Amino acid sequence: MEEIRAAKIQIRDEIANTISALSASEIDEKTRAIESRLFEFANFLESKVALLYVNSKLEVKTDSIIQTAYKYNKIVVLPAFDPVSFKMTLMKVDAFDQELIPGPRGVPEPDAARCKIVPMDRIDITIIPGLAFDEKGGRVGSGTGYYDRLIPRLAITTRKVALTFEEQIIPQVPMESHDKYVDIIITDRRIIYKI
Repeated sequence: MEEIRAAKIQIRDEIANTISALSASEIDEKTRAIESRLFEFANFLESKVALLYVNSKLEVKTDSIIQTAYKYNKIVVLPAFDPVSFKMTLMKVDAFDQELIPGPRGVPEPDAARCKIVPMDRIDITIIPGLAFDEKGGRVGSGTGYYDRLIPRLAITTRKVALTFEEQIIPQVPMESHDKYVDIIITDRRIIYKI
C-alpha cells in the first residue's frame, strides 16, 4: 500500500517535470490534436449528456472542448467538489462564461445557485482527467480519489474516456483495490481502447 502510494507520488513528480519541459506551442498543438480526435470520436458524437472537467495545471486544457461541445448541442455537465466528503455533484452548465465560481481545488466549478444537479444515470459519456495512464486504462489522478469514487456510481453504459498527452502514457500504473480504470484514452497521437 505504502509502496504504491510512493510510486504514484514519484509518477506525479516525473510527469510534472515532463509537462513543464514542453513549450506553450507544443502544448497547444497537442491539445488541438486531442480535441480533433475527441470531436471525431463516435461515442462522443452520439452522446447527448457529457460530463466534462475544468482542467488543473497538468491536465489537458478543456475550455475550448467545452465551448465546442455546446456547438455540437451537447448538454454540458461539470463537477462541483466537496472537500469534506471527497464527492462530486454533477451540474448542468448552460453558460460556461457566466455560471462558474472559484472552487475549493483552485479550479472553477458550477455555481450551485445557478446550475441544476444532473443525476448520474443521465450521463452518456464522462471525460476524465488524470496525470498518467497506462494502456490497460490504469490512471494516476491528483491523489484525492474524486474520480475513483465517481466511476463506480456511473451507469455501466457510460463511456469513461481520458484525455492525455502521449508523454503521460507510462508502461504500468501501480493500482490499489480502490483505483478505477477508464475505458478509452485519447492522446495527441492515438486512441487507446482498454486491453
